[in-house]
Amino acid sequence: MAEDIFDVVNEWDEVVGARARSDVHARGLLHRAVHVFVFNSRGEIFLQKRSMTKDRQPGVWDSSCSGHVNSGEGYDQSAIRELHEELGLRIKSPLEKLFKVDACAATDAEFVWVYRCQDEGPFCLQPEEIETGDWFTPEKVSQWASEKPSDFATAFVLIWREYLERIKTAKMA
Repeated sequence: MAEDIFDVVNEWDEVVGARARSDVHARGLLHRAVHVFVFNSRGEIFLQKRSMTKDRQPGVWDSSCSGHVNSGEGYDQSAIRELHEELGLRIKSPLEKLFKVDACAATDAEFVWVYRCQDEGPFCLQPEEIETGDWFTPEKVSQWASEKPSDFATAFVLIWREYLERIKTAKMA
């Protein structure tokens, strides 16, 4: 099976080349990823527990869906693809584009666009990617991530905090 090829980007998220996934990760090169938060009508968020076979941060909880942007692919296109690949979800309306996180150690050198959508499930979880998944209230996720951040992917903790801060700021406006 051919290895995934990712666009390598500079500090301004401009494409400067393309390399194999293993090379990008081994060298800590800047690249791109997406995270999607899937909420249901009760306001709960679906979180996935990453498979133990994942090469990066196996066995921890993460966004509903997350993945790398392939070479030549846009962020929006990648988010739609990842939803289908990981959850079996074909969205019926456009994703809500929330915010972008700059590449840093917590994101594993990834620039990350964060999206949101609504769906009730059930989902068809991709076993090579996801061990299990469940719905949680935002309050439960916040408490859990605060008390046991090591249960979560490092990017998720950063993204969740940013998401909550933006919600709080929007309510104050």
